[in-house]
Amino acid sequence: MNKKSLLIAAVALLVIAMIGITYLLITEKRANRELVEEFELDKEDLEKEYTRFSQQYDELKMTVSNDSLAQLLEQEQLKTQRLLEELRTVKSSNASEIRRLKNELATLRKIMVGYINQIDSLNKLTAQQKEEIAEVTRKYNDASRQISNLSEEKKNLDKKVTLAAQLDATNIRVEARNKRGKVAKRVKDVVKMAVSFTIVKNITAENGERTLYIRITKPDNDVLTKSPSNTFPYENRELGYSIKKYIEYDGEEQNITAYWDVEEFLYAGNYRVDIFEGGNLIGSQKFGLE
Repeated sequence: MNKKSLLIAAVALLVIAMIGITYLLITEKRANRELVEEFELDKEDLEKEYTRFSQQYDELKMTVSNDSLAQLLEQEQLKTQRLLEELRTVKSSNASEIRRLKNELATLRKIMVGYINQIDSLNKLTAQQKEEIAEVTRKYNDASRQISNLSEEKKNLDKKVTLAAQLDATNIRVEARNKRGKVAKRVKDVVKMAVSFTIVKNITAENGERTLYIRITKPDNDVLTKSPSNTFPYENRELGYSIKKYIEYDGEEQNITAYWDVEEFLYAGNYRVDIFEGGNLIGSQKFGLE
């Protein structure tokens, strides 16, 4: 082979080698570009994940009332935000840092799952406690209503017993008499009034001494009384009385007569007599004087 042929062969080999090197460089450059693009996508996805994690911690903190757990969630959120800032400063081509931050994200995900499970357990426990509290409250309210009903029934029963034990005055009559002890026909002749009535039989009433207060009221509603201090209590106020009468009550029917000496001016009209005992009005009757 002559020199010319050798030269041509060498040039051909050199051209082929240059083409091969060029192809390899182009292929490597394309591969590097694709790898960079892949890293950029990874970094972008990581940023989205970190951002989403930070937002999830905000949502989780709103679902807990436990201060200690809320503080732990706050710490993990701050850690996530710090790693997100690191990620934003890392170049896409820094494969080792991207890989490290990926691993950190996986760890954060496990931690978050743990917190979610813990919060679910607490919420279930809280819901159960709320149901138990509601049940206890319901039972308490039912018991309170029953006690209230029993109290009301007892109050009504006590009232009935009190009413049943109350004395009752019937057959009330007022006789105006003159100075000879006869029935006075004219009001100017009246010097005494005889008030008679019957205390009916009551086996439920307590036996013993009783005090009767008799009020005689004139047509102008003025009460006949010997002194302004002659009063007795009735329905949270003091009433004046005309006659105060003591009796010994034994549960049987008892006829009573009380007298009023007329020392004041009387005039014709409709009068009224009311009888009280034990703070109760036990009988009333109207009568007229001409």
